[in-house]
Formats: sequence, C-alpha cells, structure tokens
Amino acid sequence: MGFHTFAICAYGKSPYLEACIRSLKAQTLSSEIICVTSTPSDWLEGLLSRHDIPLFVRTGEKGIGNDWNYGVEKAEGRFVTVTHQDDLYNRHYVEELKKAYERWPDMSVFMTDGVLIKDGKLTRGGAVEAVKKVLRLPWRFRGLCHLPAVKMSGLIFGNPVMCPSCSYGKDRISLPLFSDQYDFVLDWDCMRKLALKGGRFVCVEKPLLYYRVHDGAATKACIKNHKREREERQMFEKIWPRRLSGVLMRGYSLASRNYD
Repeated sequence: MGFHTFAICAYGKSPYLEACIRSLKAQTLSSEIICVTSTPSDWLEGLLSRHDIPLFVRTGEKGIGNDWNYGVEKAEGRFVTVTHQDDLYNRHYVEELKKAYERWPDMSVFMTDGVLIKDGKLTRGGAVEAVKKVLRLPWRFRGLCHLPAVKMSGLIFGNPVMCPSCSYGKDRISLPLFSDQYDFVLDWDCMRKLALKGGRFVCVEKPLLYYRVHDGAATKACIKNHKREREERQMFEKIWPRRLSGVLMRGYSLASRNYD
C-alpha cells in the first residue's frame, strides 16, 4: 500500500480536467493518481492514456455519492483524496498531508483552506471564507481533535470544510463513506458521521486547494433547483431541534452563497 492516492472523479468532457491532472503531477511528493467515471468516453480515455492514468468505469445506479465511494474503493493509498475534476492543488498538498500524518498518526481526516477560482480569477478574503474559518476554529486545537465533541463543534453551525481538500485515512473509515441520498451536503453528512467515530481531524489553514465554480458545476445545478436548500435544512434538523434549525438555516443561507 502506498501513502496517498488522488482519485479523480470525472464527468462528461471537462475543459479543466487536464489542468487538474497537471497540478497533481506537479506535487513535491508523488502519489498514485487514478480516475473513476460513470460516463466513459473516447475523449476521456485518450486524455488519461496520454498522462498514463488508469481509468475505472463504474456501472450501476447513478449518483455523486456512489462515484465518490467508488473512487475511495479503488484507491490503493493509505490516504485518499476524492479529487474534483475542475479543481487545482498546490504543489505542497501531499507534503503537508504527510507532515500531518507523521505528527498525528491517528489522523482520520486531513483538510486545508482553499482559494476560489471564479470567472478565471483567484478570490480570497470574502465573507464566506471568513465564516468558514471561524467555524473551523475548534479544529486548530489539534491535540483535542480526536474528541467527538470537538470534531462535531466545527460542524454544528454549517459546513466549513473544503470538500476536495480532504484526504481520508482508509484504515479509519468504512465504506460506503458517502451517502447516495444527497447531491450537495454529502460531504457535510460524511464529516458528521466521521466526527462521531475514532480518529483525529487535522485542519491545515493553508490555501492548498484552488476550487473552481462555474455554470457547469453540479453545485450550481443544486442551487437552481433548490436542492441545496432542502438538503442543508435536513442537515440542520439532524443536529438541532427543528425550530432552532430553521433559525440557523436562515442565517446560514445568507452567509454561504459563493455560487449565486
């Protein structure tokens, strides 16, 4: 078993996929790179062949969660990052992951800060990013981040996690990792479940991820059909009494709209 795997989840014909691949290959510490898809094509096979990346095709029921779980399943590394095809990674991402693991060998989830790519430009320091940093404050006390209460404390007022920045310790999780009932909050739901299990959350507040938002993103579609709002409400109701969850939901909705 190697140390780490980037498991790219590919859909359709992304104009950003090759840039993503190049950022993975530019890491200061090399990792296994694989690609999984439920929408195979000659274009995708050709691109991956040029970069010598194996492709795994998933058949069966559609769903983002199912695709992500398949990526985790096929990864051979001790840690796996479910890589979104439109995003980029700082060249020191794997290096920082390894440093964190060497310091905290009970680490179940590694995560980082990120920079938004919107309209082709890097954007930092907005209100949304500030809110997420505040919500992640409990996780800065890494010596306590093996405690379920501390891990949960970063999740009760919203989801502050940059999902593609996460790397999951395969020896500390169980499959399926992600629920197939969600399209938007599946990462929040995953972190909530992992918070209640053994292992440590390690958050590195460095911008090691560059995550892209655009009209073709799945998140954009969730906003347009109001699925994001419904799923976020369901998550708050899992954590808080219904009356209080409604109040928190209204505040969270106003504070967390990167994609509008």
